[in-house]
Amino acid sequence: MNDTTQHSSAWISFTYLNALASMAMTLGGLFFLPLDLWIKGYMLMGIAMVTSSCVILTKTMRDRQEASKLVNLIEEAKTERLLAGLKT
Repeated sequence: MNDTTQHSSAWISFTYLNALASMAMTLGGLFFLPLDLWIKGYMLMGIAMVTSSCVILTKTMRDRQEASKLVNLIEEAKTERLLAGLKT
């Protein structure tokens, strides 16, 4: 049983464009802020850390979900094999 959803190329393109647009607007806003360069640098480091943390969190959650699916499939196969052995 395969319950994965295949996304359309339009949706994938939209997500990439959305990520690029949000990053561009954030960096553009930071560039035009009337602040000293060191403050802008500090804020840029924060933006980079938040972005990388979101990517890492998303990947970790997806990996855990995929691993739990594999564990469930293995457990189901073991149970079916055990039940098949009991019936004979």
